[in-house]
Amino acid sequence: MNLQAIKTSVLKFVKDEDGLTIVEYAVAGGLVTLGAVAAFIILGGNVNTQITRLGNCVIATGPC
Repeated sequence: MNLQAIKTSVLKFVKDEDGLTIVEYAVAGGLVTLGAVAAFIILGGNVNTQITRLGNCVIATGPC
């Protein structure tokens, strides 16, 4: 392969936007997944706290 063919191949690779689109979708999907995991972790703790509080109120005879 000569120098001109390598240069042509590199320029074609740089101008190709299909690969960039795939990378953008992968990054966006990763961010959505990260946000969903964070929401589940945060909400999971809050839900557990509220269920525990409700259980304690049901057991208790006085006001909660």
